[in-house]
This record gives sequence, C-alpha cells and structure tokens, in this order.
Amino acid sequence: MQILSHRGLWQTQEERNNKEAFIRSFAAGCGTETDLRDICGKIVISHDMPKGNEISFEEVLQIMDGRNLPLALNIKADGQGDAIKALLAQYNHTNYFTFDMSIPDMVVQINTGLKVFTGKSDILTIPVMLDKAAGIWLDSFYSDWFAAEDIDKIISSGKKVCVVSADLHKRETSKQWEIIRQSKYLSSNDLLLCTDTPLAAKEFFNDKN
Repeated sequence: MQILSHRGLWQTQEERNNKEAFIRSFAAGCGTETDLRDICGKIVISHDMPKGNEISFEEVLQIMDGRNLPLALNIKADGQGDAIKALLAQYNHTNYFTFDMSIPDMVVQINTGLKVFTGKSDILTIPVMLDKAAGIWLDSFYSDWFAAEDIDKIISSGKKVCVVSADLHKRETSKQWEIIRQSKYLSSNDLLLCTDTPLAAKEFFNDKN
C-alpha cells in the first residue's frame, strides 16, 4: 500500500500545503494529496481561493526531485488539465491521479489522457464514469461503511483504490484501518491511503505491508 500525506506532512495547521510539509512528506517516503488552483496563468497549491503568494505546483514537483512518489491532485478549479499534464511530463512524474473535479472537467481530463479517479462514498454510492477512470477515491464521510471485500472487488476489476482515512473527517482510525489491513491487496501499489497521520499509518500497517 502507498501512504499519502494529506496536504503534506505538517506539524501545525499553518504548514498544510506549504513547502516544509512537502519536504517532510517526501523525505519520509510518503506521497501527498494536495489542492490545485490557478491564478494569473500559474497553477498553485491552495485549498481555498488563492491570493497569489502560494507555492506553485511546479515547485512541488521540484521538491519531489524525481522520486516519483504518489500524488493525489485535488482539482479545485476547472480548466487546468493541459497545464497539469505538461508539468507532469516536464518532470517525468507518472505516479499521480487527479480527482474531485466537476463532471464536465472530468470528461475533458480523461480525453486529455490524464489519470483520473472517480469518487465513491456513503453519499455518492454510484461512481461517475467508472469505466473511464483509473481508480476510485473511496470516502466515508459519516461511517466506516465499506469492507475489505469492497476494496478487493474494485482492485480485482482493474482499478486502483485510494481510501480517505477516517481522521480527515475527525473520526478515530483504528476500525477503518483494521478493515483496510484485511485486504488481500495490502502489499499492492494499487491500494493507497490518504491521511493526516502518515507516519502513524506506516507504523500501523508495517507488520503486514
């Protein structure tokens, strides 16, 4: 399983989506989830509306320094597909997926050739464009609703799965992580976990991963 830090490996709330958090995450061997927006013709890292002083997506790829760790690119604004694809190609980064864009932008990104994950959760039970997607962003807003067999079924069908850790929704993780640990794909790179506590996740799964 590949572990992704949520907005970098941060130690304070202010460090989220900032350079120090990405440096720390990549040094620990973790990929990261981060948020992409555009301002003045440049793609920047920002969960909220950008102000112009944010770190750029290109800088994140430079910090990655060819390590090709997994990147989950949360698309916060439409129309970035071509620029994202060009930057990924420029830095030869192939271990990534985009997700959470609007449906029209999903169509465009898939047609552009980007690796797109569709969503499935306790709210959105039928994934959009699953046949065209490279994988599923598996979320659980209110409860730990899925079983290890659900993860296995998706991966067996040829799709990847990135599980959204319960801690992102302010829930305790032990029950959900134990479900994940029962997956027969625990040692596969087709299974990913996005969490605010990547080092704790590495320790939890270390005995079987």
